[in-house]
Amino acid sequence: MSKVLYIKASPRRDRSHSVAIADQFIDSYSKIDRYSEITIHDVFKMELPSMDGLTLAAKYNILHGRTATREEQVAWMAVESLIKEFMEADKYVFAVPMWNFGIPYKLKHYLDVIIQPGYTFSYSPDEGYKGLVLGKPAFVAYASGGEYAPGTPGEDLDYCRNYMSLALSFMGITDVRQIAVEPTLQMGAEEAAKRQEAAIEKARKMAKDF
Repeated sequence: MSKVLYIKASPRRDRSHSVAIADQFIDSYSKIDRYSEITIHDVFKMELPSMDGLTLAAKYNILHGRTATREEQVAWMAVESLIKEFMEADKYVFAVPMWNFGIPYKLKHYLDVIIQPGYTFSYSPDEGYKGLVLGKPAFVAYASGGEYAPGTPGEDLDYCRNYMSLALSFMGITDVRQIAVEPTLQMGAEEAAKRQEAAIEKARKMAKDF
């Protein structure tokens, strides 16, 4: 049985192009792997721990081998809980819209919580940085109002796909399959709907060997 962690990063929900693609990917995958355990999180509904105050103090006390206070330990437990869930998953699915050329701030918050030394990556003077989330695939559905695909004039402005690729590979997730629907605004709603349907059909096929 595979454990799949599906992270939705759009508050538009039913009106989200990226969520529509990722939802169909999950639906197709679940029909193929009927015994899979799928956990779905909407980062805009999650109570993510703030990386400040007690939480940040706990992090640096742990990093430097100092004893954390009871309050700091309790704060850090919320971080460890999310990391544990992430590490226990076998596969990952993300729905990611582009916001101001980057990823939504709530997704950045989630990634800032789980990307922690000694948990999802390590560092040593000899090996440098090394991802600890190994041998696990990810599927990412992207959506953007404009066109930012490789070869387009907007390519250099795409800090959304570039950041997600960096964040995932930094943790050791290098098998990343992705689909982008774009533009969702520049060419009108009818064209956007056509491109979304084409992306959904592609996602359904990609789910077969996920």
